[in-house]
Amino acid sequence: MRRTLLIFLFSIIALYSASTPTLTVYTYDSFTAPWGAAAKVKEAFEREHNATLKFVSASSAIGALRKIQLEGTQTKADVLMGLDTAAMEMAKKTGLFAAHELNLSSISLPVSYSDDIFVPYDYSYFAFVYDSDIVKNPPNSFEALADMPKDFKIIIEDPRSATPGMGLLLWIKAVYGDRAGAYWQRLSPHILTITKGWSEAYTLFLKGEADMVLSYTTSPAYHQYMEHRNDIKAALFKEGHYGQIEVAAMLKRTKHPDLAKAFLDFLLSEKFAEIIPTTNWSYPVRTPASGLPKVFETLPRPKQMLLMDPKQVEQQRKAYLREWLRAIGQ
Repeated sequence: MRRTLLIFLFSIIALYSASTPTLTVYTYDSFTAPWGAAAKVKEAFEREHNATLKFVSASSAIGALRKIQLEGTQTKADVLMGLDTAAMEMAKKTGLFAAHELNLSSISLPVSYSDDIFVPYDYSYFAFVYDSDIVKNPPNSFEALADMPKDFKIIIEDPRSATPGMGLLLWIKAVYGDRAGAYWQRLSPHILTITKGWSEAYTLFLKGEADMVLSYTTSPAYHQYMEHRNDIKAALFKEGHYGQIEVAAMLKRTKHPDLAKAFLDFLLSEKFAEIIPTTNWSYPVRTPASGLPKVFETLPRPKQMLLMDPKQVEQQRKAYLREWLRAIGQ
């Protein structure tokens, strides 16, 4: 009797597993953190679809892309989530990703967007974040930042491994053009450390290791909403702010193309737009019917999003990186 019951139970489990596919999404570590968006996104998506959603994280979205490349035909990834427009063309060159065939007319972004492979799902602006109880007179421009006292230190991310690091590289390039290398030389003495990813950089900042950290204009929303702290702020720069539009794409090798498309479509949904502001601490590409949380009304919002064409970024990526490495002495 017991053996018959066990066989029956195992049969039910096997049947359920066979009828419930698992969609694996590779992304960056802060998305899957306890306070991140992954848990709520998983719950909402699984409620709508007869599937299991599994997130696999790396220290950065670029790290997740590299992981897929290293795994090759053995990768379990169905979707890559977390790259931004600066890395889109680089990712396309791998030939790993398939067209999404979705209608993007519902999105609302500060700039025009159109791409047949990568689906946008949220955005913010890069900014230097500081503790206003410690930094009483924060710099309001790149010039002011470079002219801060010698003991004023910042933490930034590596542009070779982290999207914020590349964002800063392009931000300075957009502002200074041919003089970007000279500016990096001026800024270099203020750089305390260059981290592999955003999480490491922000953790060091919160421990008081530096005066400022490269993050986002929306980062203070987390501290206001979750910790009721108003001392963490983002400095607005006169030169304007470079934008980050985060994107996702499905792999050609996915065994579940219809489910992968459904997930990409979910990223454009009303439900996802409700989740993302207070979990990924950024603006969704589709404004929720109820509007953004009130905490977002207090955030500084640049009047214009600086953004280079993705194709130009990819064409000049190596040259920009060489210029940066020479300027900071690496």
